[in-house]
Amino acid sequence: VAVVMCGGNRRSEMNAVKEVKGLSWSSAACGNAVWEGVRLCDFLKAMGVQSDEKSHVILEGYDRDPTYTPFAASIPLSKAMDPRGDVILAYEMNGKTLTRDHGFPVRCIVPGVVGARNVKWLGKITISKNESDSHWQQNDYKSFNPSVDWDTVDFKTAPAIQNMPVTSAICSPSPNDHELKIVDDHLEVKGYAYSGGGNKIIRVDVTSDEGKTWITADLEQMPDSENVSAGRHYAWTLFTARVPIKKGQKFVEVWSKAVDSNYNCQPEHFKNIWNLRGVVS
Repeated sequence: VAVVMCGGNRRSEMNAVKEVKGLSWSSAACGNAVWEGVRLCDFLKAMGVQSDEKSHVILEGYDRDPTYTPFAASIPLSKAMDPRGDVILAYEMNGKTLTRDHGFPVRCIVPGVVGARNVKWLGKITISKNESDSHWQQNDYKSFNPSVDWDTVDFKTAPAIQNMPVTSAICSPSPNDHELKIVDDHLEVKGYAYSGGGNKIIRVDVTSDEGKTWITADLEQMPDSENVSAGRHYAWTLFTARVPIKKGQKFVEVWSKAVDSNYNCQPEHFKNIWNLRGVVS
C-alpha cells in the first residue's frame, strides 16, 4: 500500500517500518514515455538466434563501476524472442533521439520488467546458458522476507527480480504538504499505479481512515487502452479520488492500493513486504 501522511512531519514511506539500505526513491522514480527502436527478437533472428526456454540474454552497458566492471544484467531469452514481449533496442524517446542520461545511443527497453534490466548505453549482447554473473544480477535487486537482515542474507537463495509487482504511489498531496486544501469535507488525492508483466490496472482503492472504509478512484489510462491485448499494458494509470475528511482533523494519513488484471493486490501494510533493500515495495 502506498502511504502519504500530511499535516505533520514523518519519515519516508520506505523507512516507515525500519531502515533499508538503498536509495529512497519514494514516488519520483517512475515515468511514462514513448520509445522507438528495433525489436530485439527481429535483431536476434537476423543473427541466427533460435529461442529456447533455458537461455538468457546478457545485456552489457558501457558504464563502469569504480573497479572498471561494466554494468550488466540479463533477461530470459524466451522473453527477448517473444514478439509479444515487446523488448526493443531503443534509440528514440518521446519522438527525440535518446539523451545521454537516458542511454544514448541505444538502450534496451524491457517493458513490464524492473528498471535494472533496461540497460542503458548498451554496448554488448550475449546469448548464454547462464544468467549474467554481474553484481547487479546476482547480489542486488532481489527480495527477501521481512526477517532477513544483512547478517543473514544469502543472495544465492533468491531469483533476480524480473517482472514488477503491482504498485501505486500518491503524488498529491505530498508528505511535505502541511496545509491541505479541503473542499466540502473532502481531500483530492492524485497518483499513479502500475503493474509488471503487461498486466492492466483495473482498480485503485484509497482510504483516509486506515482501511476502515475505501473509496474507488477514477482512473485515467492511455487512449485506446481498451483495445490493447492482455499482457501488453505497459503504461502507468493515473488516478484521482475524493476522500472524506472529518471536520477539524489536523493530521491525515492516506493509503492507496492498486489491483491489476490478474487480481494481484498491494498488501495494506509495509511491514508485510519490507525487505532489507527496499525493492519491489
